[in-house]
Amino acid sequence: METTAVLLRTIRPNMDQSDFTSPSVASLINVTGQVQGVGFRPFIYRIAQQYRINGWVQNRQGEVLIHAEGFEENLKTFTSAIIGSAPPLARPEIAKISSESVEGFQQFTIKDSASGTHADIHLPADQFTCSDCLEELNNPSDRRYNYPFINCTQCGPRYTIIESLPYDRPATSMAGFPLCSECGAEYQNPSDRRFHAEPIACPVCGPQLSFFSNGQSISNSEAVLNETVKRLQQGEVVAVKGIGGYHLLCDAANEAAVKLLRQRKRRPDKPLAVMFPQRGDSLLDDVLDELRVTDVEAMTLRSAERPIVLCRKSIEGKLAPSIAPGLAEIGVMLPYSPLHHLLLSRFEGPLVATSGNISGEPVITDNHEA
Repeated sequence: METTAVLLRTIRPNMDQSDFTSPSVASLINVTGQVQGVGFRPFIYRIAQQYRINGWVQNRQGEVLIHAEGFEENLKTFTSAIIGSAPPLARPEIAKISSESVEGFQQFTIKDSASGTHADIHLPADQFTCSDCLEELNNPSDRRYNYPFINCTQCGPRYTIIESLPYDRPATSMAGFPLCSECGAEYQNPSDRRFHAEPIACPVCGPQLSFFSNGQSISNSEAVLNETVKRLQQGEVVAVKGIGGYHLLCDAANEAAVKLLRQRKRRPDKPLAVMFPQRGDSLLDDVLDELRVTDVEAMTLRSAERPIVLCRKSIEGKLAPSIAPGLAEIGVMLPYSPLHHLLLSRFEGPLVATSGNISGEPVITDNHEA
């Protein structure tokens, strides 16, 4: 009997609970912290499958509730994995664990979000394009090849598309884009990295690019990209609507273009930021061609926040002098949206990227207002 008991403990996590007479236990786990817009509920679903846990997970006003049923040792491992194996963008905190009655669930499900009595709001931040999406973006055989709005549970817009909480697709600006059959299948597939990715989209069912200039209008995304790059190469200034408002873009190596941007923005002296293409194993090959970058600065440039980092000018640099007149440093950043990646890749050089908003005024998001 002793040998049999040891054997059961060894194989139990990999077998159906129905094979044993040992009773299950149940817990209600309350998780707070950064758990919105980071693929947290799909993650909980997957580890529940891994550890043979039945029950459900649900968003409630910024917190996540999990009703988990299973063998005691499986439940302990599952609970530890909530923190220890959380998605890279998540910052979960287990606020409370309480014992519950076993209800006999036969599977684990993701419940529709519900409003709780107490709001514990942690707004999800917009995230830079992940390496998996970049690979698809640049793969001619992928159905999202060159699609400017590619995203998954680990990247893409969050904060800027939310209209209300909890964070679900019907409560975002993506609600007006019904999913095509292929996107719908990805959204429902627990093994897909777009499982419950709320901003999921593709060229068939998602948003598209448009270009407007002096009465001219282009609606084909590929043609829009080509026209935008052509205008930038000709020394023009282009207002690009991206994540979080508008950027004014121009050729960072064209002194006349930079001066034109300064004139239109009414910004005669204040330094301008420059966005560089992401190239090479370090992602910084183009940056290093123009600037002197320390190890700390390089690490910061590649961080998830994709911030603007001050880096020293190089004597051999070819950037326009009026980008940061009289200063030894320039504000540098890497592209963080698929649209930025596509424009910089086609332009094949750095672009001045400065806010298109009027100083002291709210962020401009309306095309007509812009």
